[in-house]
Amino acid sequence: MAVPRRHEAMRVGALWAPVLALLAAVCGCGPAGPPGATGPGVRDIQRMLDRRADALLDRDAGRFLATVDPAAGAYRADQRRLLRNLAEVPLSSWRYRLTGTGGFDPAPAAGREPSGGSARRVAAEVRLSYRLDGHDPRPVTEERRLTVVERDGRWYVSAEQDPAAGETRDDSAGGGEPPEPLWEQGEVEAVRGSRSLVLGVGHDPGRLRDIAETTDRAVPAVDAAWQRGEWARRVVVLVPRSLADMARLLGEPAANYRGIAAVTTGFTPRKTGRPGDAPADRVIVNPEAYAALGESGQRFVLTHETAHVATRAHTSRATPLWLSEGFADWAGYRDSGGEPAAAAPVLRRQVAAGRSPGGLPADEDFGFTGDSDRLAMAYERGWLACRMIADEWGERKLVDFYRAVGSPAAAGEPDRRRSLDRALREVLDVDGTAALTERWRAYVTAQLR
Repeated sequence: MAVPRRHEAMRVGALWAPVLALLAAVCGCGPAGPPGATGPGVRDIQRMLDRRADALLDRDAGRFLATVDPAAGAYRADQRRLLRNLAEVPLSSWRYRLTGTGGFDPAPAAGREPSGGSARRVAAEVRLSYRLDGHDPRPVTEERRLTVVERDGRWYVSAEQDPAAGETRDDSAGGGEPPEPLWEQGEVEAVRGSRSLVLGVGHDPGRLRDIAETTDRAVPAVDAAWQRGEWARRVVVLVPRSLADMARLLGEPAANYRGIAAVTTGFTPRKTGRPGDAPADRVIVNPEAYAALGESGQRFVLTHETAHVATRAHTSRATPLWLSEGFADWAGYRDSGGEPAAAAPVLRRQVAAGRSPGGLPADEDFGFTGDSDRLAMAYERGWLACRMIADEWGERKLVDFYRAVGSPAAAGEPDRRRSLDRALREVLDVDGTAALTERWRAYVTAQLR
């Protein structure tokens, strides 16, 4: 079943505000076995993949490489590097499930085939699922295309292709290809905090420890803002070597993330709002933009991103971006004493010039490629809407409203505006979005005048 995936992004600037909500599709996983695969050798291929997964979890290079084609020299070298890169990554599970065969052209032999005996090459579609120990409530899944080869009755992995193989790739842009796991970018350094796991490539361990400590402080701050609601209270942070590598982790063009200090990737439940229905979240740091921030800015960024992790299971397709991003900003500013005049400079200039603050921002106002002032104003408006609700109805009501908007009933409502209006009436006793907007305009004008 396909589930929408959302990225929330944090831009460097006056607000250090989040910037992105993108949709992509991922597939669920099921029990081991190849129900979608047919043909001779399928069971033997699955058994080989099971041995391969067990060897990787055990960090047993000999057993792992015994599943790699002896004639595929370059691929064997890549697989040795993969084991080294994963050495510090705390995995609690790693499974391959054969889901189909013959759906693409198998890779040709990389070199000269061994003399004697015959080899049969098969295109294998495989679903990889894994969990980080102590952090992932559900497996993270990735689709893989493997070429497997049978030699003298024994199956091996001979090559791996991108699911988008055959398409034109632009490596310099970092887009147009599937997201790349961090461990394919180099040896991963792992730092455990009290409430965080930071995985980095190409960074001094001290820098990763600083990020872990900042994230550890963000967790209780978000927990208080979320009114001690049910969530994991653990955060995984990925720190790639560069902006280009960050883009590859996301499978998006690097230009989209210039000036973005961090993003959160995760999966919104399609129809439910129950805690635990959301799989793993990852906060991904742009090392270049993050380093440009001071200590307070870095704390704000990671608190904002942690708020997305906390609220994930109660964020659905019915949740407007002004609410999800505004709440995350509100959580980030909650203990900082940030005043609207300083934290909402674009909107303040508009009000000071005697113009109306407008209305609540639409989802499209949060896009990357538009005018920067329009983007900043979208976040400022969303934050001030959540701040107003917390000020005038109370923090508990803000959280209750957020949960109501993203509830299973709201997620199943085809008319998104109607579900939002219902939550406004039931939780805040406000007669719909138009009434809230009028009250918000008066609040903004009073705060920014």
